[in-house]
Amino acid sequence: MPTRPSKQLETFENPQPGRDYTIRIRMPEFTCLCPKTGQPDFATLNLEYVPAARCIELKSLKLYIWSFRDEGAFHEAVTNAILDDLVRACEPHYMRLTAEFNVRGGIYTNVVAEHRSDAWTPPEPVVLP
Repeated sequence: MPTRPSKQLETFENPQPGRDYTIRIRMPEFTCLCPKTGQPDFATLNLEYVPAARCIELKSLKLYIWSFRDEGAFHEAVTNAILDDLVRACEPHYMRLTAEFNVRGGIYTNVVAEHRSDAWTPPEPVVLP
């Protein structure tokens, strides 16, 4: 296999560090294992962030997300662990990770975790007439 799962997240320099803008990434193929049964859990991860000096490189993100396939994790724990790793890697102004888990036992679970830099103030929203 030419590529393998990896916990190594790579970044690159933000091409517009003087401007607040939002990057949105949808990852519909996230899988991990239920820590109680060992059965697979499937989720769509939605990442939104306002970069500071660094941005997440997408191939490394794909390999990182793949690395959870054989790991047991509760939905809440894995969502927060992923957010923590992403924040450590790129130190964004703001980041939100929404994990929308598929049905299990008739229950859908959505977990939303956020990070906001203490030094960042979000811009005022523009209201058009």
